[in-house]
Amino acid sequence: MVSITAAMVSELRKKTGAGMMDCKKALTETAGNMDEAVDFLRKKGLSAAAKKSGRVAAEGAVAAIADGAVGAIVEVNAETDFVAKNDAFQSFVANVSEVILANEVADVEALKALPYPGTERNVGDELTHQIATIGENMSLRRLARVDAGAGVVAAYVHGAGKIGVLVEFKTDSADDKLAELGKQIAMHVAAAAPQYLDRNAVPAEVVEKEKEIMRVKALESGKPENIVDKIILGQINKFYGEVCLLEQAFVIDPDQKVGKIVEALGKELGTTITLNSFVRFQLGEGIEKREDDFAAEVAALSK
Repeated sequence: MVSITAAMVSELRKKTGAGMMDCKKALTETAGNMDEAVDFLRKKGLSAAAKKSGRVAAEGAVAAIADGAVGAIVEVNAETDFVAKNDAFQSFVANVSEVILANEVADVEALKALPYPGTERNVGDELTHQIATIGENMSLRRLARVDAGAGVVAAYVHGAGKIGVLVEFKTDSADDKLAELGKQIAMHVAAAAPQYLDRNAVPAEVVEKEKEIMRVKALESGKPENIVDKIILGQINKFYGEVCLLEQAFVIDPDQKVGKIVEALGKELGTTITLNSFVRFQLGEGIEKREDDFAAEVAALSK
């Protein structure tokens, strides 16, 4: 019996783009014959994954889950919305989020090396397997894992995976009202899209740039220079109210700031609650989607 080495598996994987376990099986089935193994994978449809890797994958789904003090969020991309709604794709995304929740994983490469539930493959190889099976390019784009330690993490997913949010509280309370507020604030984050937690988190260069824009606009509108600084002070506070979560008007009760809502619940429960962090993933943000020229495509096909 031919011994299948790691080098042989690696070589076949480079040639086909198929998963490690699939490559090992192909070599075993073909007694180590590389060419026959390639054909074996092609017949199974598994070598097609590499050819799909260059396609733009800007659709997909975001999953966000939480269990007590730990939360996980991940964005998995596919090429079309049709595939994103596929049960197999949705199951893959859900399983990957569970893997993140159960492991202290910091980045996508570390995630790919972890075992995928119910198979002998790791997450990376399962991704390759899914690409070959579903027939579209897919990618694990980004992830985050939040561990509040002494606290609570809430999760919310909007629009069947279009937006996912995690919200972290530091507190010693486990009251159900905290979980309820966590979901409400996560919904707020999904809708209001804050850029920062509070004004201390806003980079100094961002603040200075905003102030300079405000100054130029005030002077160009004819405002006297001696009152421009007062105008800027009022406008920069408004800016903080737009971009900082704790200073935003709560979408459920616009008369209250988010920070004040959290503070009020702490007083009600007789404890201190700190909204410590949030994570917001919006599907496809920052990905340049290819815009096909339909007329040019038809002309090309007619040649």
